[in-house]
Amino acid sequence: MVLTPGGESVGTEDRSYRPGWLVFAPFLGRPPPLTPRQWQILGLIALVTLFEHYDLALFSMALKQIQAELAVPEASLARLGAVVHLGALPAFFFGPIADRLGRRRVLMGTIVAYTVLTGATAFAPDATSFVVLQFLARMFAVAEVMLAYVVITEELDPESRGWGIGALAALGACGHGLAYGLFALIDYLPMGWRFLYLFGLGPLIAIAWMRRNLPETTRFEAHAARRVPIGTLRALADPLIALARMYPGRLAAIGSVIFLLAFAERAASFFGPKYLQEVHGWLPSQISAMGILLGGVAITGGAWAGRASDRYGRRVVAAAFLVAHPVAVVVYYNLGGVVLPAAWILMVFTGMAGGVVLAATANELFPTSYRSTASGARTIIATLGGVLGLSAESALYALTGSHWSAISLLVTVALAAPLILWLAIPETAGRNLEEVSPER
Repeated sequence: MVLTPGGESVGTEDRSYRPGWLVFAPFLGRPPPLTPRQWQILGLIALVTLFEHYDLALFSMALKQIQAELAVPEASLARLGAVVHLGALPAFFFGPIADRLGRRRVLMGTIVAYTVLTGATAFAPDATSFVVLQFLARMFAVAEVMLAYVVITEELDPESRGWGIGALAALGACGHGLAYGLFALIDYLPMGWRFLYLFGLGPLIAIAWMRRNLPETTRFEAHAARRVPIGTLRALADPLIALARMYPGRLAAIGSVIFLLAFAERAASFFGPKYLQEVHGWLPSQISAMGILLGGVAITGGAWAGRASDRYGRRVVAAAFLVAHPVAVVVYYNLGGVVLPAAWILMVFTGMAGGVVLAATANELFPTSYRSTASGARTIIATLGGVLGLSAESALYALTGSHWSAISLLVTVALAAPLILWLAIPETAGRNLEEVSPER
């Protein structure tokens, strides 16, 4: 594979190739023509991202059981979640490292770390140790996802980048399905919720295979060959300096959108399973059945929205879903009966669809020299937004006496995000990365 003068990768391989695992992912729809190398990278990264999603799903899914065993007060739940989410802040520092050492090496390290820490959480004796282990696991897991999206952005062609980001999100979301499946057995597993975390050691099996088969991105190799060697400290500082100097307006705009969404919507996803159990009396097996049976429909939003944004543009598709998602959240937390499963599908579908297109846009807005660093900066912004949102939910809970009313009020803030996106962020769909964000 070589790079064109515009910077895009061009493969000489037969693009009629389809991997065998694709038959198990009908929710990806009709894929664009990719090279065997591109399919290999997507498959390998999706495998470990699946377990990362599994890990992230466990906390909110088993929240009721964890709370009971570790004796966490009701009023402290949101704060507990906020502290764990703060683990995403140190993930930022993996961005500059990946911009200097390469995506592959840093990605492999984060996979090993978050897997070991997830397994160790199974033996947490109290709430404090649980929070510490999950804080550290979250740091490496978020770094893994951050770099995974960067790799897909750099490896796929302009006409298929949106679909690739959506496919990775949808395949990763199967980790939620895996968590739902095991959660149905939580009352029968030998260690209860602890077994779920022990099961998270799965990616360690794939590490040896990935070391042999996961290549460095072609675009990063080309960039590394052109840059001038400098000292270690300066090498790590350069991406940070570039982030501040090259496109500050873009960073402010996309950062504002991401902050608003995280602030308004993090609590909605955190309390979802608890809401079903406490308000509607659902059993873990019923929640699992909905997640598995209806989740296959909901996660089609990722690949579908990504492909639609490749065709119709990122801004119009993202804006539509960023408006629809808060509405779906309000419906979910305020209605019951037969409407509840439909509202859940709509909430997951629109949330994934909007997130996918926003992720594709955000990675396309910045150059190769600091693309991972920019992704890390967005992670910090999203983390702070989410933590402040959970704290705001706690304050609203104190006023309303209801988590569900607090979430319904909080989520309306997200309606400002699509307006900023439409007015302040350029269209990136179908354009070479070097055309969208040339090095300055």
